[in-house]
Amino acid sequence: MELSTRRKRIVKLLEQSNGPITGTELALACQVSRQVIVQDVALLKAQGVHVISTSEGYMIYTVDQSTYKRVVAVSHDRSDIEDELSTIIDLGGEVLDVIVTHPVYGEISANIMLKSRKNLQAFMKKLKDEGFVPLLQLTQGIHYHTIQASDEMILDEIEEALSEKGYLHT
Repeated sequence: MELSTRRKRIVKLLEQSNGPITGTELALACQVSRQVIVQDVALLKAQGVHVISTSEGYMIYTVDQSTYKRVVAVSHDRSDIEDELSTIIDLGGEVLDVIVTHPVYGEISANIMLKSRKNLQAFMKKLKDEGFVPLLQLTQGIHYHTIQASDEMILDEIEEALSEKGYLHT
């Protein structure tokens, strides 16, 4: 498959998908190695295509102008991750990313794109089953999330709930 044709196919597959697609699945669909897909995705990003990598695979992220975003600073330990994230999701928010400020490496961020309990369960399963270290462990629990919701009142409710649970970092 020609290079530009393959990248167009990757974009089309991602646009038509209802969720993330793994690099392995894209590689099979394009009959190339997963490493070729990783390189193609990097080139697509450089060309301005909004491809993001999540814990479940690649997806196209479209900017919804009708949503509101806010970055919240939170602090807790690993045992509270699921409760913190489910609080946001259950109140109507989406968790777009997690960000930490590392003393040596500076800002480290990862797109997590959690908008449902199903997404959250898959994320938590990966953390548990594959033994990944969450970014919050690099900063004694202090981290940030970009959250998004359909209106400012939902974001206010989320912040209030996080504060009541002692997660909001001030």
